[in-house]
Amino acid sequence: MAIENGVRAIEDGVQTDFTARMDYGGYLALDSLLSAQHPISDHHDEPLFIIAHQTTELWLKLALHELRAVRSSLDADDVRRARKGLARVKHVFRTITEQWSVLATLTPSEYSQFRGVLGNASGFQSYQYRAVEFVLGNKNERMLKVFESRPDAQGMLAELLHSPTVYDAFLAFLGRSGHAIPEHVLRRDVRKAWVEDASLLPVFAAIYEDTSAHWAEYAACEDLVDLEDAVQLWRFRHLRTVQRTIGYKTGTGGSSGVDFLKRALDLTFFPELYTVRTWIGA
Repeated sequence: MAIENGVRAIEDGVQTDFTARMDYGGYLALDSLLSAQHPISDHHDEPLFIIAHQTTELWLKLALHELRAVRSSLDADDVRRARKGLARVKHVFRTITEQWSVLATLTPSEYSQFRGVLGNASGFQSYQYRAVEFVLGNKNERMLKVFESRPDAQGMLAELLHSPTVYDAFLAFLGRSGHAIPEHVLRRDVRKAWVEDASLLPVFAAIYEDTSAHWAEYAACEDLVDLEDAVQLWRFRHLRTVQRTIGYKTGTGGSSGVDFLKRALDLTFFPELYTVRTWIGA
């Protein structure tokens, strides 16, 4: 490709006339996307705060899309496709974990100058994050009250509350694959948050102790562990970013802030996959 006077020529085949063709901006609806940032203050750093949270919401939308597909793949006994989806969601969480480093450049004095304009707006009210938690097993029916003013969001969460989780789908897949999943597990009330069930430990121990015979199941177990680790690292980085920015102030939504986020670290989606590690080789 010729370069004249430091300028690279446009290749002959490159399209330049979009009067009757869809272009990049049109396909991605960039006019809408890039005009969706509406700072309330005139502070220089408020766009950073808005964009960081909006991009996280876009990634959460993809995570939820993929987790629904993972559940469907497991229902169809297509564990290979399910594993691909789990890997993608893991990388989504790794990506939004790294995003905290950008928001962490917002110093306490900078944030304090526009924090007041947020009112009671808080990440606690992210219905997409709550949806991801629900589909992974951390269900809490009381959270629906938070979204009474948003019927569409509340409806989506209600649907997920009454639906099996990814873990439920995985355990049902294991049952159909010949593993001794107890009947009470397969028939549990899916509206409830998952609580560790010791009766599953022998099942997972058998899978881990003979990986050659149960490779697909073993690999899927490790994918689930990878995903939980990625979510926990995201939670931890969230906590540390909040702590360095506002210290121990109350959250804008009324939560206890850092202490509330610390308690979230105790929540686990697939506890048996961690507990079984104590059994292996013992």
